[in-house]
Amino acid sequence: MADLESLWKSLPPSMAKIIKENESCSLEHLEEIRLRLGQPILLKAEGRWIPCISKNDRKRHIFSNCDMKACVSLLSAYSLYAFAEEIRQGFLTIEGGHRIGFCGKAVMEDGKIKTLHPISSLNIRIAREVKGCADHIFPYLFDNGRFCHTLILSPPGCGKTTLLRELIRNLSRAEGGYAVGVVDERGEIAGMCGGIAQMDLGECTDVISGCPKAEGMLLLLRSMSPQIIAVDELGRESDFLAASDLIHAGVKLLCTVHGSSLEELEKRAFLGRLLAHQVVERFVILSASQGVGTVEAILDGTGRAIYKKGGASWYKASGFA
Repeated sequence: MADLESLWKSLPPSMAKIIKENESCSLEHLEEIRLRLGQPILLKAEGRWIPCISKNDRKRHIFSNCDMKACVSLLSAYSLYAFAEEIRQGFLTIEGGHRIGFCGKAVMEDGKIKTLHPISSLNIRIAREVKGCADHIFPYLFDNGRFCHTLILSPPGCGKTTLLRELIRNLSRAEGGYAVGVVDERGEIAGMCGGIAQMDLGECTDVISGCPKAEGMLLLLRSMSPQIIAVDELGRESDFLAASDLIHAGVKLLCTVHGSSLEELEKRAFLGRLLAHQVVERFVILSASQGVGTVEAILDGTGRAIYKKGGASWYKASGFA
């Protein structure tokens, strides 16, 4: 189970008690908590949204203005400066790697978001590690002992970030160790808090967080001499241009993109260009057909399947579903 103690400290005691003692779902399966002003607390477990029902009075707790003020007060105690900056970015990562997203009225300055005020809703995403989930596919990402440029292709909610995190850990802890640089733009891979990664990424991993992916990749290339750079959710033109620079500099790329097939990716201008040159050597295709984290196939750079789905997903096998 995820370490939830730091999360409970970030919520008012009465609210933490309601969620901990809810009769709607097991905490082992808890994925997200949604707190919206004037609405019931919602819990996400096993891909479904469920109203939080108190065991004591079997009622739904309505999230109030007082609740919001208490939550914001506790969260800002982490660091007033960091809170002001991260609320502008829309999220805050707390101890334990849990990420709290903010939504509300945007206050603009010079065409950019200065802050959100008032805050109208919070989204708490529970950080989980599933150690061992990459073990069965790890050997397929090598060719004659050499790690291959790898792209994880997945629709939203199919476990790509969890798989990416575990691949990073395996590479960092492989025999001899690979120097891995991680660009963690949204704090979901490493869960940095106070300069310390809350997730286990291994001893040979360096992380730059809160930085746009393109800039982060190039910064790591210049400063940390990585053998592999890992990044989640490539999407912008600048991301693919930076990825091309890495490849030409001899650094291996481990990345994820949203999508469900190679045909879909080929229609995207800049990604299609990258694929056309066959620089990506391994494609890991994820789905949720047998539960979150189902590896449908692993393809080589020519699109030939070198691994096909068999058995349950790692998510189910690890007891999380």
